Amino acid sequence: MKLTGNHLQRYRQIARLFWKYGRGDLVQPIEGEERAERQGAEASAPASPEQLADDLEAMGPTYVKLGQVLSGRPDLLPEAHLKALERLQDKVKPFAFDEVEAIVMAELGTRISKAFSSFEPEPIAAASLGQVHLACLRDGRPVVVKVQRPGIQEQIEADFEVLKEIATFMDAHTDVGRRSRFVNMLEEFRLTIHNELDYEREAKNLVTLGDNLSEFESIFVPQPIADYCTRRVLTMERVEGHKLTALSPVAMLGVDRCALAEELFKAYLQQVLVDGFFHADPHPGNVFLTDDGRIALLDLGQVGHTTPSMREHLLELLLAISEGQSEKVADIVIEASEKAEEFRGPELRRRIRQSLADQQGQTLEKCNIGRLVLEVTSHASHNGLFVPSELTLLGKTLLQLEEIGRVLDPGFDPNESVRSNATELVRRRTMEGATKGGLLTSLMETKAFMMALPNRLNRILDAITNAEIEVKVKSLDARMVVDGIEKIANRITTGIVLAALIIGAALLMRVETRFRLFGYPGLAMVFFMLAAAGGFWLVVSTMIRDHRSRKTGRG
Repeated sequence: MKLTGNHLQRYRQIARLFWKYGRGDLVQPIEGEERAERQGAEASAPASPEQLADDLEAMGPTYVKLGQVLSGRPDLLPEAHLKALERLQDKVKPFAFDEVEAIVMAELGTRISKAFSSFEPEPIAAASLGQVHLACLRDGRPVVVKVQRPGIQEQIEADFEVLKEIATFMDAHTDVGRRSRFVNMLEEFRLTIHNELDYEREAKNLVTLGDNLSEFESIFVPQPIADYCTRRVLTMERVEGHKLTALSPVAMLGVDRCALAEELFKAYLQQVLVDGFFHADPHPGNVFLTDDGRIALLDLGQVGHTTPSMREHLLELLLAISEGQSEKVADIVIEASEKAEEFRGPELRRRIRQSLADQQGQTLEKCNIGRLVLEVTSHASHNGLFVPSELTLLGKTLLQLEEIGRVLDPGFDPNESVRSNATELVRRRTMEGATKGGLLTSLMETKAFMMALPNRLNRILDAITNAEIEVKVKSLDARMVVDGIEKIANRITTGIVLAALIIGAALLMRVETRFRLFGYPGLAMVFFMLAAAGGFWLVVSTMIRDHRSRKTGRG
């Protein structure tokens, strides 16, 4: 990578950020090249959570997006920092309306005044990658228009070049890097942002999710206006309503809040565990209560995908967590993940068991299945497992979803919702696999197996008759067994040599010689002293090695 002035500036900014929040001290501001002139107590004051949000915003859209992701990760940051980063979800500084006009004209090929009968110059929300304006089409339909920030793609690509260099260095030279695989995590983050920058993809996501959730009458997904959507401009139906977190209890009178919370959670369970396509960013800014009492899901830039096999793992995991089955949870996570050389199974099981025990003791209001999924993935990564990103994304999504659910119904119990919907989820999963194509594939595989079975049985019987069957046992710990045998053999051999010295010394006691020690034949006494020294060394070395072996086994 060619290091330009901008790259070097980015390196300095990131290094300052690590220094500032890694040490917990407030050092010089992120912006500017000159050193901070303030000294003493003011310069060493603790950096506040609000300053972290300000610093990330000052560094640009990539880091604002990173702050948004971190705001949903209680397993990584303290509660105060999570609250401070929440403002980055939809309270980012907007860009000028002149730039909005230029982008809309370039994308739609016409002026705003011709494409829309009205277009509000002030955005109703501004995020890291774009901002949203109210507008009306020429036929009078009210819409919202999301416009991408100017020059955002080039800026993000430059940021990721620097971040990749840092992630590569950490993976190669730090234990936490080798354990966490920062390059892989960064690539997933880069792909997520790349997809969010493609508004045509988001328009397709809106259509797909709307079709998948069509059976849920209380869930509304605004649909795009096809002719007004491009890669940098997204026009969709306007949602008449308000953010759930902005509504007072009085404003929600007359709404069946309990039923809405249950249907919202059920809809997400279907998305994740049946459809394999889900809205992965249900933070409070993306979930509205419409004026007609429905839940509207907005911002489909960030979506998650799960394979059929991963859906099986996720369903089993949620059921096991809801039932408090720690051993089953550990088995599922281990099966779904890739093991590192330093995998520590017993420690992982102990930590998962402790997390589930703590969860079982929580009150209904504090019970949080999303946080527990994130804790399980954190324990797994710290004990030698490379956890699939789907597990982490599921935990983050459930965590945000439970926050919304409790705004609707403070007594909402996600564990009970999982258990009550388990039968329906299993049925839907079974029916999903029982498609016409799936049944035909299974029939063809069964036919091929049955046709080949007689020939295979004949070959097995012939091999048994002719004594041609060989059994090969592969021991994963063969080296350890060989080392143990060698140690035992060495100790036995040393003992035999020492015994021979003692016997030889006893026989030499009868041989008269002028060379004497302590009044006894000298050669015999030399043999006795060698045997005594060798015996003492053997006992001490054996005790030390046994102590080290027991200590290693406990660690």
